[in-house]
Amino acid sequence: MKSIRLDELKKKLEKNNVKLIEVLEEDAYNKEHIKGAINIPLERIATEAKDRFNKDDEIVVYCSNFDCSASPTAAKKLKSIGFKNVYDYEAGKKEWKEAGLPME
Repeated sequence: MKSIRLDELKKKLEKNNVKLIEVLEEDAYNKEHIKGAINIPLERIATEAKDRFNKDDEIVVYCSNFDCSASPTAAKKLKSIGFKNVYDYEAGKKEWKEAGLPME
């Protein structure tokens, strides 16, 4: 599984060529999330991703911070069902917000 750092994620988002997915529960997503992210909770990631994305799409999953295990678990699930370009933004929305970057 590949991880992605803040600066790399910013560049990918600027080019608009990545699907950014928060894998926390809907209430956490609705409270605050990285601007432009969509929400697919961990327990639905495999089924919804198959319906919404192509296996070659670049996908970045994230959760709250380094201590959260939801995004690494989601990345492994996506890889196991055939997605090829999956990244885990391990620092999650905590680092993004602390860097003063846009939240919704």
